Order: sequence, then structure tokens, then C-alpha cells
Amino acid sequence: MATFCMQTLGCEVSAINTVNYSNHVAYKRFSGRKSTPEEVASLYAGLKNARLNDFDVMLSGYCPSAALVEEVGKIGRELRSNATSKGKPGSFFWVLDPVMGDNGRIYVAEDTVPMYKNLLEDADLILPNQFEAELLSDVKISDLHSMHAAIESLHTKHQLPHVLVTSIRLPPSGSATPSSEEQDLSATAKLSVVGSTRTSDNKPRLFRITVPSLPIFFSGTGDMFAALMVSRLRQAAAEAHLLEKRSWLSPDEVAPKDLPLAKAAEKVLASMHAVLKDTAERYEKEAQAWESEKHDGSEEEVETLRHLRLTKAAEVRVVRGAKWLREPPVMQEFEARTVFLNGEGR
Repeated sequence: MATFCMQTLGCEVSAINTVNYSNHVAYKRFSGRKSTPEEVASLYAGLKNARLNDFDVMLSGYCPSAALVEEVGKIGRELRSNATSKGKPGSFFWVLDPVMGDNGRIYVAEDTVPMYKNLLEDADLILPNQFEAELLSDVKISDLHSMHAAIESLHTKHQLPHVLVTSIRLPPSGSATPSSEEQDLSATAKLSVVGSTRTSDNKPRLFRITVPSLPIFFSGTGDMFAALMVSRLRQAAAEAHLLEKRSWLSPDEVAPKDLPLAKAAEKVLASMHAVLKDTAERYEKEAQAWESEKHDGSEEEVETLRHLRLTKAAEVRVVRGAKWLREPPVMQEFEARTVFLNGEGR
């Protein structure tokens, strides 16, 4: 997913897999194995020995063990050091997706969490979901005030330049104290992305983008989001003449909704919604077809076949949707808004 998305937007990609599976695990049936730190180190050493390690950006995602997180950290720090020693601090940018869990549940080993925290000071942008942001910041997020506190902690404690929190449920308005009507709408139809690029004194500049929520579980959307952000953020940073500046940080006077991070997120979410909407339409047709058919076998067998068929139907149609990755449609629906804690954000 990540490799295809980046290549579609024009990136040359060297991919090192942290797992090698026959298919994604949502099928509940798969074969293969997790990569070891030694394998990842060996593959990177091969790139390095062939002088193929002159990367502009590193995107790191799911790591099945703390040891592998540590190994990825070594690679990121070496690439950062190389850029700094050449006097080109903006020539390397690390996008860290700290995949640890969701919905209050950790699905990696417990010792992975402190290992990720050790990497934060070296990353340029992190892409946690709400639960992962809580784990990394040690702040429980329940509203915009606590979201601000969590992001401020990440900016100040870990000197993180950019934070983008995904898949969160917040009120549609900019108010920190939503009405019951707003809460109901947020819970049933909307998801939010909240991001920030720190100022020179580590203060957050919060923006929010609210997007429609589709009632289907899609696998790979986190990787899709991260990969598209790599290309779109670099593009936005280039347009803002920031590529020679460490971490592509915007001047303090740039408003939250006008940050390159916000502009990149708008395009990414517009592209993703088009692809996922197309996938959802296919899924619904397949689900209706299943219901209209006769199925023989035990209840358990029929349910297993239903699960496998509908999981396949929910495979993100990213190849078919390549045109939407390149040219995001209906951009106005994904406009970033500045977050004000005491009133409407716009």
C-alpha cells in the first residue's frame, strides 16, 4: 500500500518490509513471518554498500517488536546525521507512524511503547491515532483542550516539529465544549484529523479537518495516509520554500490552517475519501449479493466464508483509484480550520 501510493505520486522508493505475510491479518487467516532486526539491518546495509542510502525522506510504520523499533531508529538517526554533517539539515525528513494500538488496546509488546518514545526527539513528523497520541504524550484525550495539551507535550518534551493525530472523534465546530447535538453527529458520521506545527518557542498551532466516516473496516488506510503525506508534505514544503530548513518548519506568523502540514493533509484526505467511497460501493454490492445467495454448510463454515468474501470486498481499490491520488477531487469538503479553544475555528 505505502510503496504504491508513494510511487504513484512520483517518489522513488526503497522498501524494507517489517513483516512478510501472504495477506493482511484482517482475514484472520494468513501465513508468513515477522522480520527480525538483523534482517532489516542487513537489507539497509546492502543499500548503504551500493551507495543507495541518499534518501530525502524515511517513512517508518509497523514494527512487531521493540528491538525492531530500535533498529529502525538507528537507521533514521544515521540518515539524519549524514544530512547534518553535509550542512543540509533539511535534506532528510523522518515521518514516524508509531503503530502500537487503537481503541484503547495495545497490539504490540508493552516494551515497544518506551522504545517509540525514545525515537520522538529524532522524528520530524509523527502520525499517531488518538490512542497512540495518549500513550506517547501521557495525556488522556477527551476534548479539544486535552488534545491541545497532548500535542503541546509532544512539542515541548520531545521537541517534535510536526504532529498529526488521526482517526479521532471531536465535535464538528471549533468549540471545546460541544453541544449534545454536535456529540451525536461526531459519534455517528464524522472523524477528525488534528495537526500542529510548533512555533519557535514550541507552542502548538492546531488545525482540524473533519471528514465523513464510512461504516466499513478498511485495512491499510493508515499506511495509505502516511505514504500520501510523505509526498504531499514535501510538495507543500517546497512551495513554501522550506526544504532547506531543518524539519521544514514554517515561520511563526503562518496561521495553523495555512501550514504546509494542513495543506498536505487536505489533499491526502480528499484523495483517500474518493478511493474509500469507491471501495465502499463495491463492498455494498458484494454484501447484497451474499445475502441473496444460498449457502450450504454449518453456521461456522458459512460465517467464515462470509468473513473472507467481505474482507476481500473491502480491499482498498487503490490501483483503480490512482487518478484520485494524483488529482484529489472536491477539495473544498476537506478544508483545514484553525482550532480556537474558546470559539469557532476557521
